[in-house]
Amino acid sequence: MKTKRLLLVLLLLLPFTALLQAQTASVERSIYGVQAGLVGFWGYNETRLSNTIALRTEVGLNGGIWQDDLYNTSGIILFPELSLEPRWYYNIRKRARRLKRTAMNSANFVTLKAFHHPDWFTVGAGSGVNVIPDIGLVPMWGIRRNVGSQFNFEAGIGIGYQYLFYKSAGYTENSGDTIGFISLRFGYHIK
Repeated sequence: MKTKRLLLVLLLLLPFTALLQAQTASVERSIYGVQAGLVGFWGYNETRLSNTIALRTEVGLNGGIWQDDLYNTSGIILFPELSLEPRWYYNIRKRARRLKRTAMNSANFVTLKAFHHPDWFTVGAGSGVNVIPDIGLVPMWGIRRNVGSQFNFEAGIGIGYQYLFYKSAGYTENSGDTIGFISLRFGYHIK
Protein backbone atom coordinates (compact mmCIF):
# COMPACT_ATOMS: atom_id res chain seq x y z
CA MET A 1 0.00 0.00 0.00
CA LYS A 2 2.87 2.39 0.84
CA THR A 3 4.44 1.70 -2.54
CA LYS A 4 1.23 2.67 -4.36
CA ARG A 5 0.99 5.94 -2.41
CA LEU A 6 4.62 6.76 -3.08
CA LEU A 7 4.15 6.05 -6.77
CA LEU A 8 1.03 8.25 -6.86
CA VAL A 9 2.87 11.13 -5.13
CA LEU A 10 5.81 10.83 -7.56
CA LEU A 11 3.47 10.85 -10.56
CA LEU A 12 1.72 13.96 -9.25
CA LEU A 13 5.03 15.78 -8.64
CA LEU A 14 6.59 14.91 -12.02
CA PRO A 15 4.96 17.79 -13.95
CA PHE A 16 6.16 20.25 -11.30
CA THR A 17 9.74 19.08 -11.54
CA ALA A 18 9.60 19.69 -15.30
CA LEU A 19 8.34 23.23 -14.66
CA LEU A 20 11.10 23.88 -12.14
CA GLN A 21 13.70 22.65 -14.59
CA ALA A 22 12.25 24.85 -17.33
CA GLN A 23 12.48 27.93 -15.12
CA THR A 24 16.17 27.34 -14.44
CA ALA A 25 17.10 26.28 -17.99
CA SER A 26 20.03 28.39 -19.07
CA VAL A 27 23.05 28.34 -21.31
CA GLU A 28 26.21 27.11 -19.63
CA ARG A 29 28.32 29.61 -17.67
CA SER A 30 31.41 28.86 -19.79
CA ILE A 31 32.29 25.97 -22.09
CA TYR A 32 35.44 25.21 -24.05
CA GLY A 33 35.82 22.83 -26.93
CA VAL A 34 37.34 21.94 -30.27
CA GLN A 35 35.49 21.29 -33.51
CA ALA A 36 36.37 20.01 -36.97
CA GLY A 37 34.51 20.65 -40.20
CA LEU A 38 34.88 19.26 -43.68
CA VAL A 39 37.97 21.44 -44.17
CA GLY A 40 39.34 23.06 -41.01
CA PHE A 41 39.32 22.93 -37.24
CA TRP A 42 38.65 25.43 -34.46
CA GLY A 43 38.96 25.98 -30.71
CA TYR A 44 36.14 27.90 -29.03
CA ASN A 45 34.75 29.31 -25.81
CA GLU A 46 31.12 30.18 -25.10
CA THR A 47 30.48 32.50 -22.16
CA ARG A 48 26.98 33.13 -20.77
CA LEU A 49 25.72 36.70 -21.11
CA SER A 50 22.13 35.90 -20.05
CA ASN A 51 19.99 32.77 -19.58
CA THR A 52 19.56 32.36 -23.37
CA ILE A 53 22.51 34.31 -24.86
CA ALA A 54 26.15 33.23 -25.01
CA LEU A 55 29.16 34.99 -26.55
CA ARG A 56 31.22 32.60 -28.67
CA THR A 57 34.86 33.38 -29.45
CA GLU A 58 36.71 31.17 -31.84
CA VAL A 59 40.23 30.70 -33.25
CA GLY A 60 40.99 28.16 -35.91
CA LEU A 61 42.17 27.13 -39.32
CA ASN A 62 39.57 27.45 -42.06
CA GLY A 63 40.06 25.78 -45.40
CA GLY A 64 39.52 26.24 -49.06
CA ILE A 65 40.63 25.09 -52.47
CA TRP A 66 43.22 27.08 -54.43
CA GLN A 67 44.06 26.80 -58.09
CA ASP A 68 46.92 28.10 -60.22
CA ASP A 69 45.90 28.19 -63.88
CA LEU A 70 49.42 29.07 -65.03
CA TYR A 71 50.96 25.84 -63.70
CA ASN A 72 47.70 23.82 -63.78
CA THR A 73 47.93 22.94 -60.07
CA SER A 74 45.43 23.04 -57.22
CA GLY A 75 45.12 21.90 -53.64
CA ILE A 76 43.59 22.41 -50.22
CA ILE A 77 44.80 25.36 -48.18
CA LEU A 78 44.27 26.09 -44.48
CA PHE A 79 44.46 29.66 -43.16
CA PRO A 80 43.77 31.40 -39.81
CA GLU A 81 40.26 32.44 -38.85
CA LEU A 82 39.15 34.58 -35.90
CA SER A 83 35.46 34.96 -35.11
CA LEU A 84 33.12 36.44 -32.55
CA GLU A 85 29.41 35.74 -32.36
CA PRO A 86 26.64 36.37 -29.86
CA ARG A 87 24.33 33.35 -29.93
CA TRP A 88 20.70 33.42 -28.87
CA TYR A 89 19.65 29.88 -27.94
CA TYR A 90 15.99 30.64 -28.46
CA ASN A 91 14.51 27.22 -27.65
CA ILE A 92 16.62 26.12 -24.69
CA ARG A 93 13.71 26.59 -22.25
CA LYS A 94 11.29 24.76 -24.54
CA ARG A 95 13.72 21.83 -24.78
CA ALA A 96 14.00 21.74 -20.98
CA ARG A 97 10.19 21.78 -20.58
CA ARG A 98 10.00 18.80 -22.93
CA LEU A 99 12.72 17.07 -20.87
CA LYS A 100 15.18 17.14 -23.78
CA ARG A 101 18.90 17.63 -23.17
CA THR A 102 20.14 21.20 -22.87
CA ALA A 103 23.57 20.48 -21.38
CA MET A 104 26.49 22.19 -23.16
CA ASN A 105 24.02 24.54 -24.92
CA SER A 106 22.23 21.82 -26.86
CA ALA A 107 19.54 23.89 -28.59
CA ASN A 108 18.67 25.84 -31.73
CA PHE A 109 20.28 29.25 -32.10
CA VAL A 110 20.35 32.47 -34.09
CA THR A 111 23.64 34.32 -34.33
CA LEU A 112 25.46 37.18 -36.00
CA LYS A 113 28.89 35.76 -36.89
CA ALA A 114 31.69 38.32 -37.34
CA PHE A 115 34.88 36.82 -38.79
CA HIS A 116 38.33 37.80 -40.04
CA HIS A 117 40.83 35.86 -42.14
CA PRO A 118 44.26 37.50 -41.74
CA ASP A 119 47.11 36.76 -44.14
CA TRP A 120 49.45 35.46 -41.44
CA PHE A 121 50.33 32.04 -42.85
CA THR A 122 48.94 29.15 -44.86
CA VAL A 123 49.18 25.39 -44.36
CA GLY A 124 49.15 22.87 -47.19
CA ALA A 125 49.64 25.43 -49.96
CA GLY A 126 52.34 25.60 -52.56
CA SER A 127 54.97 28.31 -52.20
CA GLY A 128 53.75 31.81 -52.93
CA VAL A 129 50.05 31.16 -52.22
CA ASN A 130 48.63 33.91 -50.04
CA VAL A 131 45.21 34.52 -48.58
CA ILE A 132 43.55 37.85 -49.30
CA PRO A 133 42.58 39.23 -45.86
CA ASP A 134 38.88 39.79 -45.30
CA ILE A 135 36.22 40.57 -42.74
CA GLY A 136 32.63 39.43 -42.79
CA LEU A 137 29.31 39.52 -41.01
CA VAL A 138 26.79 36.69 -41.44
CA PRO A 139 23.40 36.33 -39.71
CA MET A 140 22.89 32.59 -39.24
CA TRP A 141 20.43 30.02 -37.98
CA GLY A 142 21.80 26.80 -36.53
CA ILE A 143 21.41 23.80 -34.26
CA ARG A 144 23.72 22.27 -31.70
CA ARG A 145 23.22 18.79 -30.33
CA ASN A 146 25.22 16.58 -28.02
CA VAL A 147 26.20 12.99 -28.63
CA GLY A 148 26.97 11.42 -25.28
CA SER A 149 28.46 13.68 -22.62
CA GLN A 150 31.55 14.99 -24.44
CA PHE A 151 30.79 15.11 -28.18
CA ASN A 152 28.62 17.52 -30.19
CA PHE A 153 27.68 18.47 -33.69
CA GLU A 154 26.55 21.79 -35.14
CA ALA A 155 24.97 22.79 -38.41
CA GLY A 156 24.25 26.32 -39.55
CA ILE A 157 23.24 28.33 -42.59
CA GLY A 158 23.20 32.04 -43.39
CA ILE A 159 23.67 34.82 -45.91
CA GLY A 160 25.91 37.78 -45.16
CA TYR A 161 28.53 40.21 -46.38
CA GLN A 162 32.27 39.78 -46.92
CA TYR A 163 34.77 42.60 -47.57
CA LEU A 164 38.10 41.59 -49.15
CA PHE A 165 41.25 43.70 -48.77
CA TYR A 166 42.57 43.19 -52.30
CA LYS A 167 44.91 46.21 -52.07
CA SER A 168 47.06 44.30 -49.55
CA ALA A 169 47.73 41.75 -52.32
CA GLY A 170 48.65 44.36 -54.93
CA TYR A 171 45.28 44.93 -56.61
CA THR A 172 43.94 48.44 -57.25
CA GLU A 173 40.66 48.19 -55.29
CA ASN A 174 39.16 46.42 -52.31
CA SER A 175 35.80 44.77 -52.85
CA GLY A 176 32.81 43.46 -50.94
CA ASP A 177 30.04 41.06 -51.85
CA THR A 178 27.19 38.94 -50.53
CA ILE A 179 28.18 35.45 -49.41
CA GLY A 180 26.35 32.26 -48.55
CA PHE A 181 27.51 30.39 -45.46
CA ILE A 182 26.99 26.71 -44.61
CA SER A 183 28.61 25.08 -41.59
CA LEU A 184 28.74 21.46 -40.47
CA ARG A 185 31.04 20.64 -37.56
CA PHE A 186 31.71 17.83 -35.12
CA GLY A 187 33.32 18.59 -31.78
CA TYR A 188 34.54 17.64 -28.33
CA HIS A 189 33.79 19.51 -25.06
CA ILE A 190 36.81 20.20 -22.89
CA LYS A 191 35.88 20.26 -19.20
